[in-house]
Amino acid sequence: MESESKEETALEFVDTTFAYDSEPVLSGVNLQIEAGRFFGLLGPNGSGKTTLLQMLSGAIRADSGAVKVLGRDVNAWDRRELARLVAVVPQRFDLAFPFTVQEVVLLGRVPHRGPLALDRPGDLEVAREAMRAVEVGHLAGRRMHELSGGEFKRVVVAKALAQQPRILLLDEPAAHLDIRHQVSLYELIEDIRRRTGFTVVSAMHDLNLAAAYCDRVALLSQKRIARAGSVEEVMTYRNLRDVFGTEIYVGVNELTGHRLFTPMAKKPEAEA
Repeated sequence: MESESKEETALEFVDTTFAYDSEPVLSGVNLQIEAGRFFGLLGPNGSGKTTLLQMLSGAIRADSGAVKVLGRDVNAWDRRELARLVAVVPQRFDLAFPFTVQEVVLLGRVPHRGPLALDRPGDLEVAREAMRAVEVGHLAGRRMHELSGGEFKRVVVAKALAQQPRILLLDEPAAHLDIRHQVSLYELIEDIRRRTGFTVVSAMHDLNLAAAYCDRVALLSQKRIARAGSVEEVMTYRNLRDVFGTEIYVGVNELTGHRLFTPMAKKPEAEA
């Protein structure tokens, strides 16, 4: 009987620690993320989700331990080479100039060009394909400050797709969007992931969106990974209560079969 093939590890933390100005943020983090997964990072504010993403992108260095991208230490990659592999959609994307949508998306092609090189016809085609994928092609000539919140986020995703990465890092991509646009954005990312096979790692606050779109998740608590695994293994009543410090009802969405989470308000005390 043949043994099952082992999934390729796309990203890995090995006993990783990090501190800001001697204030510990992460301590002894061990985590593996398989290639092709939609992986969610969950936890309270300040639990280290953004820090993990920044270490994966090479923006900051671990104080000790290792952070690996495709089996190689993140610091061993050439910066341009790493940018071809890993794309980031940050919480905030500030622009100092009134760029058009197409100009912003073309910034995703910078890692594929030489220093000071101009846009090539192939770069423009990749950018246009990325804009079509996120349905903002009709906005190519519009200035970024003229867009709605949902349109703006889609353009930032298009910029990341124009990098043609193997790994996409998302830091609360649906923050400040209404429910319709939150769902639309995650549907878009999941559809592209299925078609391209790239790995998605997303820091998320919304437990229901995490259960709907992630196939693996990790709970961060007290500077460590409290639990990691499937939604069913990790997102239980006890685990969530312990990590978030509040009562959360865990049920099942009868329409989709996904887990459903509702914070439980305390019952008012009966009047004497």
